[in-house]
Amino acid sequence: MEKEKILIVDDEEGIRTQLSWALRDEYETLLASNAEEALALARKEKPDLVTLDVALSTYEHEKDGLDILEDLLQIDPLLKVIVITGHGEQINALRAISSGASDFYTKPINLDELKVIIKRNLHVQRLERENKELIEELEEKKFEDIIGSSPKMVEVFRTIRKIATTDVTVLVTGESGTGKEMVAKAIHRKSLRRDKPYVTINCGAIPETLLESELFGHEKGAFTDAYIQKKGKFEYANEGTIFLDEIGELPLSLQVKLLRFLQDHKIERIGGKELIPLDLRIIAATNKPLEKEVQLKKFREDLYYRLSVINVQLPPLRERGEDVIILANAMLSVFSKEFNKINLSFSQKSILRLKEYGWPGNVRELENMVKRAVIMCQSKRITPFDLGFSLTEESKKPLSLQAIRENAEKEAILEALNANDWNVSNAAKYLDVSRTTLYALIEKYKLKKEEDIQ
Repeated sequence: MEKEKILIVDDEEGIRTQLSWALRDEYETLLASNAEEALALARKEKPDLVTLDVALSTYEHEKDGLDILEDLLQIDPLLKVIVITGHGEQINALRAISSGASDFYTKPINLDELKVIIKRNLHVQRLERENKELIEELEEKKFEDIIGSSPKMVEVFRTIRKIATTDVTVLVTGESGTGKEMVAKAIHRKSLRRDKPYVTINCGAIPETLLESELFGHEKGAFTDAYIQKKGKFEYANEGTIFLDEIGELPLSLQVKLLRFLQDHKIERIGGKELIPLDLRIIAATNKPLEKEVQLKKFREDLYYRLSVINVQLPPLRERGEDVIILANAMLSVFSKEFNKINLSFSQKSILRLKEYGWPGNVRELENMVKRAVIMCQSKRITPFDLGFSLTEESKKPLSLQAIRENAEKEAILEALNANDWNVSNAAKYLDVSRTTLYALIEKYKLKKEEDIQ
């Protein structure tokens, strides 16, 4: 494993030599005595961290540390810069932090203290770089707002690309929570109608007595309380796309009216005498097996064939392999920002449980689970307990109070060890226990680095 690079910028040769000697066993050190040398080395060597003396020169025409801070961060926005100031220069330290420095240290230098500050900043940087790489990886695996790289999802993306620019009617099928509406939106955004209206209606969420008016509108006086003329969703979607969610819940009487529209592209408002021509595309979705509904005479066969010219079948989450972890990390990134909890990650046990779980609620269930975990977690590592697995029916037995305490203790120890790169002495100080006690707890819980587990 390559050593991380630290650029030491100081105009005093003695300090440069002292720091380089103290850090060379753990890091690759680079030395610069002035601003120009520092910037040249930063561009060439791409260091991970810079210790930057504020007072680089006594000459007015030369730049000091604060002058080049912005330039260093432009070279690498994730670069960690620790500003080193003299005694009584706190105002410069505050200016540096407000300008983007990650930390500051006041002379005289205590090497042990500075090493802890450096280690902490590099740990944070590794998490930030991992997060950046994850986001870039997710972008590669994202189609519109849909994330996935499993073969079945790749086939879904391929189908959307093929059909989007046509006006063919599409039926999206799949279990509840698989993302059918996201597919409908993706088709619309890729279509030639992308700048026109996109209207959605859930056929199962509106009472049958109101659904016809919601879909097709009504004329003034058509029924009691019809005080004004009202346009329906179909008219509002004219020239665009209408998404009929849960089409399997559409009453037979309205199935006839929908079939008529698919045949002649005209509607008639309730109480109206005029046929209104419309130009729009229909995308429908259902979690019901419509073939069986046809056999049971609950859904018209002719309408079924009209709607399913193209059928986009969404796979359940349990059949999408590694997509579970990709989606979970994407959701973790979103909710971490929403709830202002930075640098969260899943523990190895959490990843295993996410992979093993059956996901009856599919992507929607995963979203709710990750959101709950971000809100409830007490450390930077999200545990199976945070995700709620210990509260599910999968648990063989309910957790005892002792088990809950042990879980919390184990996760706190892991967090301390990871934050200190498994330096037991530093982790013991972090937890305010003796090294002997910490070694005993590590043995008790059989804790190991995650890379040793994999």
